[in-house]
Amino acid sequence: MYLKRCCDGLRRASIEDRTVCLRDFLRHLWRTGRTAIDLTGTVIGPRIYEHEGIPAALRPEDVQRVLEVTREDLSPVGLRDYAILILLATYGLRAAEVVSLRLDDIDWRRDVLQVRHSKTGTCSELPLLREPGEAVLRYVEKVRPSSPHREIFLRIQAPHRPFKNGSILNCVTSARLRAAGITPQGRKGPHAFRHAHAVSLLRAGVPLKIIGDMLGHVRRGDGRVSEAGDRGSAKHRTRPSRGMLP
Repeated sequence: MYLKRCCDGLRRASIEDRTVCLRDFLRHLWRTGRTAIDLTGTVIGPRIYEHEGIPAALRPEDVQRVLEVTREDLSPVGLRDYAILILLATYGLRAAEVVSLRLDDIDWRRDVLQVRHSKTGTCSELPLLREPGEAVLRYVEKVRPSSPHREIFLRIQAPHRPFKNGSILNCVTSARLRAAGITPQGRKGPHAFRHAHAVSLLRAGVPLKIIGDMLGHVRRGDGRVSEAGDRGSAKHRTRPSRGMLP
């Protein structure tokens, strides 16, 4: 009864902390002769799994729901936002890495996406998977404003300039989460998608070192990360015709 009352509303990890303290106290009472028997075995806490403390702000089904709802918006803003969200969800990119992507960073012939990691200053080459490739291509072909700027993502309303920094994507992700009827308990910005991607990889058994490399947590000089996902066969890739990009 005491443990239930003092642990009401606490997270599993916090409950485990309190059960450990209580067991230590009961063990002390027994060892000092203040109790006839050792009562530590009567205090049972929750099982804590490895890496359980990493919070997933978005569940996989939440991410899928946001993508599905955004994909139905065929307006210029909708096509742009879907391309941004699918990059966040597929690769776990930082917001700053998305807004800094340039047209030259996509090698359509080799199906490679080059990412400059904003935190480490390194570059990674990631496989250009079908769905994000098609989304970016659709945005570039259909609605990206004509501009001398080489950044992929531009403001739809004039003046058609690149985003100053990644913070603008907080507005994009928040609006799209609301449209999908999803209210995360934790992070709500672009990092929620990055975090959800990392947790999904972790739960799939991908080693932490590989996850770190894929997300750009690498040492200078370890720039190429080519194992981020299954490249798939060539017929599942999207490649624009010559001269298609502005």
